[in-house]
Amino acid sequence: MANLSPTLGPLIFLTGSQSMATLSHTLPSASALPILQPKTFTSNSIKCCENQRETVKLSNNGLATFPEKNALRSSASATVRPPRPRRIILVRHGQSEGNLDETAYARIADPKIALTEKGMAEAEECGLEIREMIERDKIENWKVYFYVSPYRRTLETLKSLARGFERPRIAGMREEPRLREQDFGNFQDREKMRHEKAIRMLYGRFFYRFPNGESAADVYDRITGFRETLRSDIDIGRFQPPGDQNPGMNLVIVSHGLTLRVFLMRWYKWTVEQFEQLNNLGNGKTIVMEKGYGGRYSLLIHHSEEELRDFGLSDDMLMDQEWQKFARPGELNYDCPMMNSFFTHFADEGCKT
Repeated sequence: MANLSPTLGPLIFLTGSQSMATLSHTLPSASALPILQPKTFTSNSIKCCENQRETVKLSNNGLATFPEKNALRSSASATVRPPRPRRIILVRHGQSEGNLDETAYARIADPKIALTEKGMAEAEECGLEIREMIERDKIENWKVYFYVSPYRRTLETLKSLARGFERPRIAGMREEPRLREQDFGNFQDREKMRHEKAIRMLYGRFFYRFPNGESAADVYDRITGFRETLRSDIDIGRFQPPGDQNPGMNLVIVSHGLTLRVFLMRWYKWTVEQFEQLNNLGNGKTIVMEKGYGGRYSLLIHHSEEELRDFGLSDDMLMDQEWQKFARPGELNYDCPMMNSFFTHFADEGCKT
């Protein structure tokens, strides 16, 4: 029989008639076994404060004992993925009948609220601004791909916005129900809605659920599903024809004010408190997530610090956006500024373990 255990010696199979004394002679004494000494950790062996500009390198954690995972990684690395889209551009719809006259919601179903003439003009101007932004990249074969809420006002916004693009520039579009407006509860009486919105301010803008409608937390749940779809589309290069490696792809998401704020909250892992301090985008306005030097998307590339502060970003959120500019996909910001603002005892104790 082969020697399967170098520590214990050859394995011996005993029948019931063999004595325990025989078995005892086959095992080494306790003194012959290696003694594992417990590893002592000191305050110097654990670092709790790292330079914010430094990013965490990816490791092979979990692969050493699973060679099949190494094989999968090698196979995946052999396939060159298409470049990530250069931007994710979030667009709020143009002025709608409901924005102009709140009583419209009492007689017209929310999904059927149309744009005003001003809203259509806002959307068309927005499309021209997006085109100018993209053309500054000096990439010849740039394209746009659209995701749009199925509500009438967002569909009309997209139609007006897309007038700034020739057909070859539009890679495609997808109507996405998860991008719809927060549900406020079917037909909406103006006075009742004013009362409900006042209660929401007392209860909390994120968790308050409108009767027969949704809370922002409900929107967060469905946006989480959409985000996973979007990330999958980005990873497999769904926007690119087979074999294409176009670095000039731009995604445009046409949706609603609260839905877009929740999308940003989910993407950047903002807290409820941080979400509640955000301001709504204006009609026909954009907020741009642009690919940074490491491949992640940051708001601080296209937008100035002043613009983002007006939108509602705090110091902690801005510091994280600065990190996003240089980080790579898959990296984590272990020196996340929110750690110090949330765990206030750090200031008293210093960097202790």
